[in-house]
Amino acid sequence: MLSFPEGSMTNFMGDPAEPRSFSHWIGGQWREGAGTPFERLNPADDRCVCHYRDATIADVDQAVAAAKAAMESRIWRSLSGADRSGILMRTAAEILRRREELAFFETAESGKPLRQARIEIERSAALWEYAASQARSVTGDSFSAVGDGLAAMTVREPVGVAAIVTPWNFPFLIIGQKLPFALAAGCSAVVKPSELTPATTLLLGEILSAAGLPTGVVNILAGHGMPAGDHLISHPDVDIISFTGSTKVGRRVMQAASRGIKKVSLELGGKNAHIVCADANLDQAHDAVLHGAFLNAGQSCNCGSRLLLDRAIADAFIQRLVADASQIPVGDPLEGATVVGPIINKAQFDKILGYIETGRREGATLRLGGRARPVGSGRYIEPTIFSDVTPDMVIAREEIFGPVLSILVFDGVDEAIRLANDSIYGLSAGIWTSDLAAAMKAAEELKAGTIWINTYLDGPAELPFGGYGHSGIGRENGLLGVEEFTEIKTVQIRSRGYQNRWVGKALPGAPATVTATPAG
Repeated sequence: MLSFPEGSMTNFMGDPAEPRSFSHWIGGQWREGAGTPFERLNPADDRCVCHYRDATIADVDQAVAAAKAAMESRIWRSLSGADRSGILMRTAAEILRRREELAFFETAESGKPLRQARIEIERSAALWEYAASQARSVTGDSFSAVGDGLAAMTVREPVGVAAIVTPWNFPFLIIGQKLPFALAAGCSAVVKPSELTPATTLLLGEILSAAGLPTGVVNILAGHGMPAGDHLISHPDVDIISFTGSTKVGRRVMQAASRGIKKVSLELGGKNAHIVCADANLDQAHDAVLHGAFLNAGQSCNCGSRLLLDRAIADAFIQRLVADASQIPVGDPLEGATVVGPIINKAQFDKILGYIETGRREGATLRLGGRARPVGSGRYIEPTIFSDVTPDMVIAREEIFGPVLSILVFDGVDEAIRLANDSIYGLSAGIWTSDLAAAMKAAEELKAGTIWINTYLDGPAELPFGGYGHSGIGRENGLLGVEEFTEIKTVQIRSRGYQNRWVGKALPGAPATVTATPAG
């Protein structure tokens, strides 16, 4: 049965033991769709959490039409930055007011521990607060040295209608990395969360309405990739696509964007290297490695799934890592002590176990885990650690998206950087060392969008986030997160000194004198 720990139901209205039925949020109100019904089962016990109807092509068209009408009416983009900022700040406050309700649905649909879900709701609210500040800071440049009597400037304008497609692993946090920045820029949006975790994103419709967002600016659809997601990214009235998900689907998004020459922002997969040098603070590095590898059951694009250890410390570090990882509490996400919850669905569960079997076949040494853990009727996998991994192994190269850590060893920082960069991905990387020169070398040479030095998984809202290579295109968060949703317009103004170039000048091959020709 779904239940909250005692005292955690503050501000939550309704019975969490009863499944909730959701409609689509279109034009500022709930609209019942006509698509095929589907339900979301809690991955911890397979009990029904929510009922939905799959968004149809007609539903997508309605949502895009509402967003386009909002852009054309200028009901949002014409507001001052201060006014937009106020609404975004009220959104953040409303998110915090409803944090227990949001955290519950985040946990019930994704399977992550409730305490982790609460933190994600709070971090998402912080992103809305930061984006509110940026709504007042969208600026262009002026150019004063372009010539006598000529002035020029650039202005940033909202791109238009944004199609925002988000994944299941951090549903409310990731929409917080996209939507508030699009709104700060003045865009309208149609949002399609993953069909596995739509509840919290749909609730955002009510939250935005309560905060005073004009009708039609944000529209939210429940549905699968086909037909809803595919039609949305291909829609001719969509101007920019912001997508987070697998690299495989990211390619499809790029293809759809290319047909309409749309702007695109992609945050895709990762196979992130976490480097620990012999001179590091090993206690701190040890904690960060566990956190980086097993947070959210490893279902994270930033997961530190490749651990690169200096050979001089490898044996002792692995021994301690295995001992502590074996004590990680795995179980019911609503239990206060749980750190690792269930896997999102059977397909992902089977995929992870398949990778573990591949690691065994390839000759890696299984040091811990490798099995499903029986906890009620849920799908759980024990924290799993492989050592003696070589760079050519599948478990060292492909994104597993589960609680599986692959350990490689290196001799010297140059080899560590080479191993880290031996990947098609480039989302993030971390290094632990007390050698400033080695740290700066890593910062310069590691090919990844985020480099953590003596820390891991920090993410202040001010800092841009995105990847190299197959990890994506564009940046989220920070000022760049707003600028992703803008177009730059160049404006030139001549106040004096214009020189005629055509009229009154002899053109090549033309008579030396110009005579007027009567009209008609």
